[in-house]
Formats: sequence, structure tokens, C-alpha cells
Amino acid sequence: MDVSRFRTLASRYKDLRVAVVGDFCLDRYLEIDPARKEISLETGLEVYNVVNVRAQAGAAGTIVNNLAALGVGTILPIGFAGEDGEGLELSRALEGTPGVRMRHFLKTGLRKTFTYCKPLVVARAKSPVELNRLDFKNWDPTPASVQNLVAVEIAAAAKTVDAIIVLDQVDVPETGVITKGVLDEIRALHEANPNLLIVCDSRRGLADFPPVTFKMNARELAAMTGTRETSNLDEIRRIAVTPQWRWPSSNGKAYSLRWRNAAC
Repeated sequence: MDVSRFRTLASRYKDLRVAVVGDFCLDRYLEIDPARKEISLETGLEVYNVVNVRAQAGAAGTIVNNLAALGVGTILPIGFAGEDGEGLELSRALEGTPGVRMRHFLKTGLRKTFTYCKPLVVARAKSPVELNRLDFKNWDPTPASVQNLVAVEIAAAAKTVDAIIVLDQVDVPETGVITKGVLDEIRALHEANPNLLIVCDSRRGLADFPPVTFKMNARELAAMTGTRETSNLDEIRRIAVTPQWRWPSSNGKAYSLRWRNAAC
């Protein structure tokens, strides 16, 4: 791609409408000043004095941040946060991002806000040192009522967008936004609108996903297909179109992996 072609494509970003479906996380950074250390009278342990707190949207929120940095005109987050303090911080971070419209984002008392809380020791003239992270996660399955609400918002947003990006970030299946029920909605949406670009990514693998556009690295492709890990593009193309990697669909058809060249 030459520079002129890239500039032509980039000039259209402002007119795009993109939905981002997935696990929105609060990244909360606690900056600790080691020069202000104290000893707790109650426990005798060292006290970490936090002098600054930074909060930003992570996981699917990172995709939103990247789209905003590219100048995408309208970004529609689809997911949920809990009715807790972390949910308030996450919503504020998303709402403050250029181009973001929150009409499809859910608040629910049935879920905790997915949070990575990262204590950082920040000493003068030294790189920050991250201490043990404090995570807030949901360990039980996402209630069917919440899944249904997410599916409704996906269907509504799909009528107005140019593309949908899906991110599955949680470690335990069925505890986040991208559950089997939500994937069923995405599969039905893809079959009804095959020309709508849907890009999916999952840290646990994409084998259970509908046959849309997959974003994965070499390790994830090898794990999914049972092949050796490779970065050779010709080999990746061969693996992607091998007939044995097939998905059933709701209409009885079978789909195989499709290679999509990233070059324009």
C-alpha cells in the first residue's frame, strides 16, 4: 500500500460507525510514593501511600481507545458494568472518549465490574514497579437475562454500523459478555447480513465462534487447528483454507476458515 492509498482510507475513518462488543474492563492504577512509607500501628506492616489514581477503559475498552485515536467518527460500546464504584469509573472513562456513544452499554446489579487494579511503586528517576494486581471478576455464569439484553443491543446496533468488533477477554467461559447465547446472536446476525464485517478475538480460542473474520496470533491458530506454530504466510494461508476446519451453521451449511489478506 502506498502513502496516498493509506491517506485516502484514513480520511474515511471519521465517517465510520463501529460497534465494539465484549468484556469492558476498568484498568485502575494506584501510584505509590515509596518516600512516604509508614508503618501501620495496628499490623506493624508497611503502609503503601497512594498519591495518585488513574483509571481508564481496558480490554474491549482498549479497542475503543484505539478506534478513537484513529479518528473513527462513531463508536458504540456493547457490554456491561456493575452498579458499583468501578462501574461508575469505567462509564466515565468511556463517556470521555471522542466518538463514543453509550446508548447500547448496560448497567446491571447482577454483575461486578471487571477490574484490574494495579498498584505501582513510582520512585523518582526510576521506572514504575508493579506490585501484585488486585482483580475484580465474576466467577458465576452471566445470568440469561443479562445475556438477552446484550443480544438485543447487538441486534439494534447492527442496523446502523459499518462493522462490529468482538472481544472475549475473561478466563472462565460463560462468565463475561461473550457467552454461548451472545455468540448465537452474532451467528444469526452474520448469516442474515453476510456482508457486514464482524471481527472476533478471544484469549481462550475461537473454535466455538461463528465463521466470521478472526483475529489471532500464531500460537492461537496452532492451538485451534492442532498444527504447528508458524509465522510463514503461505503456511498460514494453507492452514486457513484446509477443509477439515469446518463449522456447522443454523441453516445446515458448513463453513471453513477464510484467509483475509490484511493488505489493501
